[in-house]
Amino acid sequence: MRVLPISLSLTLAATLSAQAGPPQLILQVAKFRNLDQVQKGGEVEISVVVPTQPLTYRQRAPKSFQSSAVVDLDILKADGTSAWHETVTLKPPVLSDTTIAIKNPLSFLKRVTVPDGTYTLRGRIRDQYKSANGETTVEQSLVIAAPTAPTFSDLVFLAKPAAKAGAESVFNRGGYLLTRAAGGFYGRGTENLYFYTELNAVPAGRSVRLHYHLSAEDGTAADADAPLVTTQGGRPTPIVGQLPLGPLPAGHFTLTIEARDAATKKVLATQSQGGQRSLTEYAPAGAAVPR
Repeated sequence: MRVLPISLSLTLAATLSAQAGPPQLILQVAKFRNLDQVQKGGEVEISVVVPTQPLTYRQRAPKSFQSSAVVDLDILKADGTSAWHETVTLKPPVLSDTTIAIKNPLSFLKRVTVPDGTYTLRGRIRDQYKSANGETTVEQSLVIAAPTAPTFSDLVFLAKPAAKAGAESVFNRGGYLLTRAAGGFYGRGTENLYFYTELNAVPAGRSVRLHYHLSAEDGTAADADAPLVTTQGGRPTPIVGQLPLGPLPAGHFTLTIEARDAATKKVLATQSQGGQRSLTEYAPAGAAVPR
């Protein structure tokens, strides 16, 4: 998963002074292989976070204010033609006082299946109540390709432990219900880091040992080993886990996962993902289905 270059500490803990600037849009992308063996390609999960602090609030009634924003999402092929497009309208909750500092970010999740290839993800947000400086566009390149060797999918950070689930929805994957941590942000009072990934292209029935390494920018680090995992046949092997955040200071952190063949001790695959921790700010709610 790769984050567009917008500071999480700035956007997720934005102050009211940010209202003078343009709207903000945080896109995170997690790429997985398609679980449908007949339909080749990849599944792209797009996590969208919109801080509501910079949005313009209009009065709807006495002591009733609300903002509104439109998010356009596009996946473009290498030749510039559209592979997928969707528009989502966001309406944050009504506020009785726009000086209230607690305006929680809004987040939602989209899952798109595309053939292998090279693409561009484009996101555009428009503040519907602001004509000047009321639009922001961000782009990110995407490469979808079948693995030729053992590899992890992108790492996904979760707001709470993955739970077994049978029903299919945009929040389910690999038999688990996954509640994404918006923007990879862990806030005040959070004691554990939860995560999900998948191990691809390892022969069925292979025993794999997983090692986790969690580190902060000041050098603080912690290591842990997970129980042996037996790989599945014909499909990715789901990996779920959790680690205590206790020793980590506030700021940026990195989780690295390493998979070794239990018999030969050979490293099969590694994957890393960065997140953000705050000891003072509360984390936003998990992603919801947009209206």
